[in-house]
Amino acid sequence: MAERLRIGNATHAYEVEQAWGKLPAGMEYGYTHGICVDAEDRVYIHHTGKKSVIVFDRESRYLTSWGDEFEGGAHGFYLHRDPNGKEYLYFADTKRALVVKTTLDGEVLLRIEPPHRPDLYDAERRYVPTDVCVGPNGDIYVSDGYGQYYIHQYDAQGAYIRSWGGRGSQPGKLIEPHGISVNLRGAEPELYVADRRNHRIQVFTLDGRHKRFVEHHLDLPCSFYFWGDEVYLPDLNSRVTVLDRQDRLITHLGEDQQAYKQQGWPNLPKSYFRPDKFSSPHGVCVDSQGNVYVAEWISDGRITKLVRQK
Repeated sequence: MAERLRIGNATHAYEVEQAWGKLPAGMEYGYTHGICVDAEDRVYIHHTGKKSVIVFDRESRYLTSWGDEFEGGAHGFYLHRDPNGKEYLYFADTKRALVVKTTLDGEVLLRIEPPHRPDLYDAERRYVPTDVCVGPNGDIYVSDGYGQYYIHQYDAQGAYIRSWGGRGSQPGKLIEPHGISVNLRGAEPELYVADRRNHRIQVFTLDGRHKRFVEHHLDLPCSFYFWGDEVYLPDLNSRVTVLDRQDRLITHLGEDQQAYKQQGWPNLPKSYFRPDKFSSPHGVCVDSQGNVYVAEWISDGRITKLVRQK
């Protein structure tokens, strides 16, 4: 039996399960953008093709699929567990410029339309939400990562509260705020924004005041997954970055500094891809056992599972 490939470092070692999440006959992936795991370690994959939400168990057995309405617009994808332990999915749809909340089986509970801000948006200045997250009090935060680069805050019922940001590199300004999440590791909750084209994380209070930058070791950060004291970030430029509680580098997983430099990237010839190297990580999540799941921005999809060894 062939020995499995291993990646990581002395404290974070993984075996690679490549081509994870095989689809039933007749189904195929579009671009695999988001990936989440629920309390039962079921894995939810969000992609741009038909039935854009596909669910597997931890052992890669197909369970179900749904979500035709997100075809072509699938992007931001977030699983939130409320204080009562109830779990919901949140979507940022780039095609329809919508944020949608559903149950785990797809029942739509809330839709948030574009904010009524004619000072920010009009026929030429588009609103294109790329990610969504939920604060401890239920407030919903949306990053306009492909539009005018603002963060929008709503209450739990979808009522508009405030906005901040806009294009720039100075504190409080953003260039392609692609991902957004709430950091609960410190004394007070904070909003982490993947300020992608500024190659950094920008940290805000929950009411939008700039606090600090995290600028080290990042190369087009896409989103976040907090697991214990750690945060996992898919760096689109061909690696997954893991930071500790103080946002210091623990390791890069599957780093390939040549992939994103290839002509035609991210849709490279199949012969280029290697099981222990990433090309275009876009989404990441971690299950209860510390296993890492990575979804890559590739036209026909690519999912990898990294099985935690230590």
